[in-house]
Amino acid sequence: RNVGMHAGGVLIAPGKLTDFCPLYAAEGTTHVISQLDKDDVEKIGLVKFDFLGLTTLTVLDWAERYVREMGEKDFSIEALPLDDKLTYAVLASGNATGVFQFESRGMRDLLKQAPPARFEDVIALVALYRPGPMELIPDYVACKQGKKRIDYVDPRLETILSPTYGIMVYQEQVMQIAQVIGGYSLGAADLLRRAMGKKLPEEMAKQRDIFVAGAEKNGVPRGKAMLLFDLMEKFAGYGFNKSHAAAYALLAYQTAYMKSHHAAAFMAANMSAVMDDTDKVRQFRDDALANGLAVLPPDINASVYRFVPVDLKTVRYGLGGVRGTGRSAIEEILRARGSGKSAVPFTDLFDFCQRVDKRMVNRRCIEALVRAGAFDGVNANRATLLSSTGRAIEAAEQAERAASQTSLFGDADAAHTAGLVLVETRPWDLRQRLTEEKAALGYCLSGHLFSVYERELKGFPRTPLAKLSSAGDRAWIAGVVSAARVQMTRRGRMMAVMLDDGTAQVEISIFNEQFEKHRDKLKEDRLLVVQGKVQRDEFIGGLRVTADDLLDLASMRSRFRAQLRIEMNGGTDKARDPKRLMDMLAPYRAPGEGGCAVLVHYENAGASCDVALGEAWRVRPDDLLLGELTAWLSPEAVQFQYANAAP
Repeated sequence: RNVGMHAGGVLIAPGKLTDFCPLYAAEGTTHVISQLDKDDVEKIGLVKFDFLGLTTLTVLDWAERYVREMGEKDFSIEALPLDDKLTYAVLASGNATGVFQFESRGMRDLLKQAPPARFEDVIALVALYRPGPMELIPDYVACKQGKKRIDYVDPRLETILSPTYGIMVYQEQVMQIAQVIGGYSLGAADLLRRAMGKKLPEEMAKQRDIFVAGAEKNGVPRGKAMLLFDLMEKFAGYGFNKSHAAAYALLAYQTAYMKSHHAAAFMAANMSAVMDDTDKVRQFRDDALANGLAVLPPDINASVYRFVPVDLKTVRYGLGGVRGTGRSAIEEILRARGSGKSAVPFTDLFDFCQRVDKRMVNRRCIEALVRAGAFDGVNANRATLLSSTGRAIEAAEQAERAASQTSLFGDADAAHTAGLVLVETRPWDLRQRLTEEKAALGYCLSGHLFSVYERELKGFPRTPLAKLSSAGDRAWIAGVVSAARVQMTRRGRMMAVMLDDGTAQVEISIFNEQFEKHRDKLKEDRLLVVQGKVQRDEFIGGLRVTADDLLDLASMRSRFRAQLRIEMNGGTDKARDPKRLMDMLAPYRAPGEGGCAVLVHYENAGASCDVALGEAWRVRPDDLLLGELTAWLSPEAVQFQYANAAP
């Protein structure tokens, strides 16, 4: 019904492949594959290789180059000592983001249960954490921790099994035991390993007789030999190839070493390798911060295409990590800027547009760089730069046309330069700044979206997500929706929402009734205030909250009778007078239960007082009103307060 192809399988023949087997090319492609399956290919005598490509090798190569560029000219990944204490300490702590083979939650838990202290331990952990061998993990951990006595059955097995604390982890160990105890040759031992792995009953009965006879010749009683064969048979089904595990363990150790000794170079290489996947870039950036590194924002005058280490503790964001740019556009920007001592920094947006090729660096690319903050070094007002992008491109195109003509009066350049003025625009507030940043980078680099709401939520008795316990109590929590997915359950449709408050992330389960009632609030980057029951979820290995009640900011303000507090200084700015305030409040008036009370703290050179406006001046707790007031006064001067917020 279909044609399957091995992802990395390569056939090798002594002559033309068509002399040995029929070939096939899928329609519309030039990729040729064998018409025979893996077993038949071997039977006709062809050599079959499986080539494995690992991004980790590229990451290590880049990291090694970065270390050399920063001064350690003779540094080599190949020469790392395999007994470095700091590396084993990093592994034992479960700090394994970016460490090959050890990034999963299960592997991190295993590192903490059985902390490796030598390279043999790393090999064993790589071999054990697989679907079959995983059943051996409890015994391995118990023996390693000394909670279970190691029984070698025969003293001659100690040298074979001591590296894995008496547990047969590798296929090679089964073969060695067959050699030492059963008197097998290496070739015969390999046949025994295959028979055990495939669990062939007739072959196993035959091999049992051979093994027991050989063991008796070597002085092992028949009963003990039978027991040992049973153990070998049990473990051979799980056994992993040690040479494979050792190769993987070496990469795991090398990545852990780089993380513990050259963290900035290692993180820069990892972020460069995944720069097309913003979720992964964010994970590495968060891990970099957790490990004491600083991640500098993208900068048109300092960044290159990839992420690079600036020093031992600092990584500079790569321009290639900005969405909507593209490699060719970034390379054109770097060409225009120059490199090394000959580099000429861009002085402003107009200078940038004049020097780059607009066929490669288009308007979409420039706007993405502005949103990401790459122009902050020349002008920190991103709103003004974004509004001026069209004008800057047009001015650059006019300058190019003018340059191809000879001016009759000789002052065309001066006239052109005089017209290069930015479109002055009010700076973005924190929320818009972070939202635009997320559009360009996939996440908020310069802050957390929850910080926009943190000041208002100070007066609300919520539990920070990092302090949630699994006591089964109900709690009020708040956070920004970072992800949401719908799934079907026995109770009907359910939405799983990931809530993030900057201290931690917690998954919220919202069942059908609540989902239908509040679906308009369940959007990414929106603030959500939730009351729910906190429970331990073993499947995700953390806490989960089942939502009983969902609120957004507006409904929270109404529910808990928020009071709008406005601070005004009448002595320093005559434009900030009470009449202007009343004009701004008027369109939002909402007398009665639907509105919230307004308290004005007024201060001038002579005195200060709190003025509570009457019932007729209650207002809708609207974000638009809040935006107008903060733009007129300041964010610190306008705040919702909760007089009685006990939920």
